[in-house]
This record gives sequence, C-alpha cells and structure tokens, in this order.
Amino acid sequence: MVVTDGSSLYPALLAEIWPQAEHQLCVFHVLKDMNELVLDAVRRCRRELDRRGRRGRKRGRGRPKKGAQTRRQRVRLRDQAKFVYKRRYLIVKRRDRLTATEQKDLAQLVQVSPALAVLRAFVDEMHQLFARGQTEATAWRRQAALLGRAAYAAVPELAKALGMVAADKFAKLIAFLRCPVGRRVRTNNHVERMNRLLRLYEKARYKWRQARTKVRFVWLLVERHWGQRVRGWAAAGGAGGGQGAPAVPRAADSGVGQPRGAGPMAA
Repeated sequence: MVVTDGSSLYPALLAEIWPQAEHQLCVFHVLKDMNELVLDAVRRCRRELDRRGRRGRKRGRGRPKKGAQTRRQRVRLRDQAKFVYKRRYLIVKRRDRLTATEQKDLAQLVQVSPALAVLRAFVDEMHQLFARGQTEATAWRRQAALLGRAAYAAVPELAKALGMVAADKFAKLIAFLRCPVGRRVRTNNHVERMNRLLRLYEKARYKWRQARTKVRFVWLLVERHWGQRVRGWAAAGGAGGGQGAPAVPRAADSGVGQPRGAGPMAA
C-alpha cells in the first residue's frame, strides 16, 4: 500500500512503478480540507449574526419611539457572534476529545443558530466515515447516507466537502480497510514528520566526514524515534496506538542534534 496526498501527480506514476499496490489517499489531508470548509461556513454564520446585531432599524414618520427592546436584541446578537468566534473550533473538534467544559460550550453553541447544529452533525458523520474498526461495506453505507442528506447539500461549503468523498475518491480513502486490522495505515504524517526531523538535524551538520556517517546517523535516528515505539507497541499486544511504548530519549540525552564530535554518532 502506498499513501499519498491528493495530488494528481501520483496515480499515473504509481500505476507505472507499482501497478499491484493499493493507493491510499491520506485521510488527514482530506479531513483537514473538509474542516476548513466547515469553518468557512461557521465564519459565514458568525458574520450574519454580527450583521444582524449591527443593523439599524428603519425610522418611520413622526417622532421616533424608544426601541429599548430592539437595542437589547441587537446587543444579544453581537454577543452571540463573539461567542461563536471564540468557540468556533468546537464545531470541528472530535467529540471524544472534548472536555466537560467544551461539551457545555458546544451545546450552547449549537443553540445559537440551527445552521451550527447542522455543521456539527456533519462533522460527526464525517469522522465516522474513516473509523479504523469498521468494515468496507459499513464505510460505503455511511458514505451513501452522508451524500443523501439534503440539509448538508443545501449548505454551499458542505456541498464542496461532499465532493471530496465522491465514489472515485472515497474508494482510495478507505483502501486501508482492505488491510488487516493491526496494519491499517490511513496517513503518511509519520513519514513527513521524520523527513522534517532529518532535514532539521542535517542543518546542524555542515560537512559529513564519510558517507557511512550519513547512513549511521539516519539509521540511529529512525531507530530512536520509531524503533522503540514499535517495540513498545508490540509488547503491549499491538493495542492502544503505541501508548505502551517507552518515552523517546531527548536529543540532549541521546546525542542526536549535538554538535559534531560531542555525541556517540561522531565519526
């Protein structure tokens, strides 16, 4: 299986080099793009509340009457717009990661506008699409149910998000479900993080003495940042997402990232 982002450069190349390999689109990148569209819809709702709160009342003929009640209503709408702005991240945050206080704020948030409740329901269904423990048939049923929601299609931003899980793209987004449960990889973020770490440490070394020094450095770095976590995950029975893995030594303790000649990897 090969995991990539949504770039159009990969499909033809992968079909030529590894025609038998499964092509998995990175779920993280897709969720990130869909969350951005949801937040765009939240910003639109907030602007509408703020606009209604600042809208002046039309004056008719004769002496103007006192509009204390109207003014209070406009102030309330402006306060609601501020509350939506400060708590907008709760619309896209995973429900299982919400604290007790955030759950109360979210319940108050969806009461401010019915549109926000629709957005939150969309996010909940969106996360269920890519659950690791489901079967491929269940994922397709959830995708069909999501695309069939008229309330979602009526929101311009959500209509664009639904296009990201169309049948042709969704087949590649759930390719990981065709792997055994313990080997379902949905994203390549771990590889990207390691690449950034390698580039960061490489900048601290202006000249390598020998070619074998590069190989040793890369091997030890990968071993310290991946090997120990994998062994800990396997020792825990392959459960818990690696929570049983021992802590990775810091750069100051392991010699990684120290000036040349100061650590155990100096050649």
